[in-house]
Amino acid sequence: MKLENAQCILRLIQAGHGAEVVKMAVEYSVEGRTAKQQGLMLAMAICARQSIDPQTKRLCYEHLHEVCRIPTHLFIFLTYCEGLSAGTGWGRAHRRAIANWYLRFQESPQEARRLAMLVTKYRNRNGWSHQDVVRLAHPKPRPDNETHGVTAVLKYVVKGFERAKDDLESTQLLEYFQAVEDVRAQRDPNGINVSGLADIIREHRLVREHINTQLLQFPDIWEALLEHMPITAMIRNLGKMSSIGMLTRGSSHERTITNKLENLEALKKARIHPFNVLVALLTYKKGKGDVGSLTWSPNRAVLQALDDAFYLTFKLVEPTNKRYLLAVDVSGSMYFGPVNGCKSITPGMAAAALSLVTARTERQCEIVGFSHELVPLAIGDHMKLPDVETAMRRVRMGRTDCSLPMQYALQHKKKFDVFIVYTDNETNCGYIHPSEALRDYRKWSGVTDAKLIVCAMSVSDFSIADPDDANMMDMPGFDTNGPEVMRTFVMGEMQPRPAN
Repeated sequence: MKLENAQCILRLIQAGHGAEVVKMAVEYSVEGRTAKQQGLMLAMAICARQSIDPQTKRLCYEHLHEVCRIPTHLFIFLTYCEGLSAGTGWGRAHRRAIANWYLRFQESPQEARRLAMLVTKYRNRNGWSHQDVVRLAHPKPRPDNETHGVTAVLKYVVKGFERAKDDLESTQLLEYFQAVEDVRAQRDPNGINVSGLADIIREHRLVREHINTQLLQFPDIWEALLEHMPITAMIRNLGKMSSIGMLTRGSSHERTITNKLENLEALKKARIHPFNVLVALLTYKKGKGDVGSLTWSPNRAVLQALDDAFYLTFKLVEPTNKRYLLAVDVSGSMYFGPVNGCKSITPGMAAAALSLVTARTERQCEIVGFSHELVPLAIGDHMKLPDVETAMRRVRMGRTDCSLPMQYALQHKKKFDVFIVYTDNETNCGYIHPSEALRDYRKWSGVTDAKLIVCAMSVSDFSIADPDDANMMDMPGFDTNGPEVMRTFVMGEMQPRPAN
């Protein structure tokens, strides 16, 4: 993400609204209202380095830990700060804020243990390491008997385990760091005690990032990791586990994974959207990753569990209670080539899946297929994904006209809050531009804030939306963050707030 993509933030700061930018960044981060976090890190970095308002800087640094909750976020923030700075030094306020990011874990032994986990799980990112940051920030803990081990953790970061041993008065911290170091030291897969390492992983709840790549060829290691592995991480690693022969038919590992995928509470905790599950299913089904040379033979039971999880997660999608008209491009090109952002899925299947999710979760939803004309699609909440694709393929193809959904609503006197167009790269306009058609519809219907989203899934750049209309949005390409972006837009959470 580049500074030229955040000109609105600079304008807000220059207009004296820097404090509001900080408050909004914190709110969006805490409530999980953004698909990705990088934009929030950039906003905070701009407030810290580009603002001349003392209040904006103070608020930014005071609330930095609420936005930068894990070291990855902190390192991204620091990268942006360095890019925005004319010099290379750290000022007093900047240094104090970064030091406080570490010192906030002094309040209890549990917090100190959490810091130990964070600094060992996320050792370095974006060219930064904890050693670099701590040496620059110079955090000064309270007297040792009051820091609950934070002093020792910082010494471990800067000087290593051997020199920090004497300061590790907490037996729990000493045992934890010893476990991390023991696992890290195992690089040669020949002659190691795999079962012993697996026991260490279980006892101290170590995660994938703690394990050297050479050890990931052993099923026992993965079995230990699986016990506390989040579902999203598990799904990402299904290919690797299959490639080492771990997921054999009828195995205990197969049952462990399928049981997790069938657990509605676990899926709910993971906050996973049906589209994300579908992409994982199709990627795993291919037997190879989108990048790299890893290949595997898909396990049938796992495939079925992923398919079941796709439909099960429909129950977890919160309805927006808006009135929808979904217009799906039915041209043949929708099934040629991948979605830009999800190589394992075609635009046609992505559109079918997203339409089915909306049909199952929203009470007021109409779905039409379109090219040069609109044809109603009888997509019901009882249907499966292949049924939806079949219904789409039956519609006659022709030239794409993205203004047709609004014209249809106007001609048939139907009221909708949201128009969504799913297409591949055909964003042609007919004799009426889509933005003009939307304005005509708003004028007739009285739905003055009716929204239009155009998802052109195979392109990286296009423009249909009026840039001066906050209720129109272009989405070039589509990835697993797309559903959350769309929901945020539909709920009006991207809208500029009225001035006080």
